[in-house]
Amino acid sequence: MHNLLNIFSRLLDDNHFELVHILIKMAVSLKSSGSFCSTPPQWLHSTRDRILYGYSHSNAKECTCKKTKRPAPLCVKATSTKVELDFNDPSWKQKFQEDWDKRFNLPRITDIYDLKPRPTTFSLKKNRSPAGDENGTPMDKWNGYVNSDDRALLKVIKYSSPNSAGAECIDPDCSWVEQWVHRAGPRKEIYYEPEEVKAAIVTCGGLCPGLNDVIRQIVFTLETYGVKNIVGIPFGYRGFFEKGLKEMPLSRHLVENINLAGGSFLGVSRGGAKTSEIVDSIQARRIDMLFVLGGNGTHAGANAIHEECRKRKLKVSVVAVPKTIDNDILLMDKTFGFDTAVEEAQRAINSAYIEVPFTLDGEYGVLRHLEHLLKIKGFCVVCVAEAAGQELLQKSGATDASGNVILSDIGVHMQQKIKMHFKDIGVPADVKYIDPTYMVRACRANASDAILCTVLGQNAVHGAFAGFSGITSCICNTHYVYLPITEVITAPKRVNPNSRMWHRCLTSTGQPDFH
Repeated sequence: MHNLLNIFSRLLDDNHFELVHILIKMAVSLKSSGSFCSTPPQWLHSTRDRILYGYSHSNAKECTCKKTKRPAPLCVKATSTKVELDFNDPSWKQKFQEDWDKRFNLPRITDIYDLKPRPTTFSLKKNRSPAGDENGTPMDKWNGYVNSDDRALLKVIKYSSPNSAGAECIDPDCSWVEQWVHRAGPRKEIYYEPEEVKAAIVTCGGLCPGLNDVIRQIVFTLETYGVKNIVGIPFGYRGFFEKGLKEMPLSRHLVENINLAGGSFLGVSRGGAKTSEIVDSIQARRIDMLFVLGGNGTHAGANAIHEECRKRKLKVSVVAVPKTIDNDILLMDKTFGFDTAVEEAQRAINSAYIEVPFTLDGEYGVLRHLEHLLKIKGFCVVCVAEAAGQELLQKSGATDASGNVILSDIGVHMQQKIKMHFKDIGVPADVKYIDPTYMVRACRANASDAILCTVLGQNAVHGAFAGFSGITSCICNTHYVYLPITEVITAPKRVNPNSRMWHRCLTSTGQPDFH
């Protein structure tokens, strides 16, 4: 058990996201001791994945560079560009950066409206100089504003070789190319009159620790700007169209202590109406700012709403805040809820006092490994990700309201297979199945997540007042930034089973590689 807790702490320090991929969906008590088994997910579905992690089996074009004595690396498309690059062209870096800047340029309401900015209302009076400038205008000496031209580097490591551990190279020589993204925070100029703004908040998808913290901070920051009309949309996107679901007026007084409870103050749901129906509702309600809290699917929905608003030339800022205990959204260090889920997972494991996962049968299968653990330790815990081992189960083909495939219960399957195996070999085994889903989803955010939620919520409001739309507020390389939603929904972030990070996981837990 010491090894298990050690791995949680180590990986948490590194802000890695594999923990939720090996998060407990099941705990099995066999009489053995703390071995932690988990199957790396099947991945590398796309060319981008293969290039990103250095795999040569891709549909990328082979190198046409001059031949050398040693095998030439593949000349591939840049990992972060949608344009073809000829790396023999001396100007390829310039073309890459032009494409990068175009893709990561943030959409604004000024793209469709000719609007003049006004001085921000986000300032504390005690920070203003009473003397003013030579014209008598009060001088704001607070240094907390972000310049519109501020950027943060998305990648900070210069890899000297494509064979360096974790290398993410654009060209075969692993050249250093700057990849800048927009820094988040309050601007000196804004594009809304706060007293005229109606802002709405909606939480979608599954429950996640920290939802209430983000709702709370969005309300606080909106009120600091001077917004008086703030509403919550109940039960996800359903709240925009389902009869009987009325918007909920929000204020500082109402949300002051909601961070002390888990779940979502506004309720959540998956799926929703057609984008056009949601935007019809936004238009009818005269909403100017929409803050959407959710994961990959919710972000895709937010982007569709943003695009429909632009199509109708509506002055609406749609800003997302990424939430998922899976920490599987591209380009971000981590999402809120992840740290808390890890802590709660440890409690579930301690409570069950057990661990697990796969290829089940055969000489190097999990069942044979469990036999070994029984002999040398006396009990075992099996921790399995809810999406693991689906190839072992009958597929129903059913989907939920968001279009996600409904997973078969791998926990029940594992429990039955383990019982049957040990019965067949004549070894007594007491197998218990624990599903801690809501232990890790519906609890209150820990201190780390609460801080992250606070800043993400504040920056979401700053982004809306700066006139941005179709963006998400996140943290990259320890800096808070804004990213276009289109760039974070192209694919989920995945664990590389050949990485040092995964090897650290195996080393720390003593788990064999079942592949």
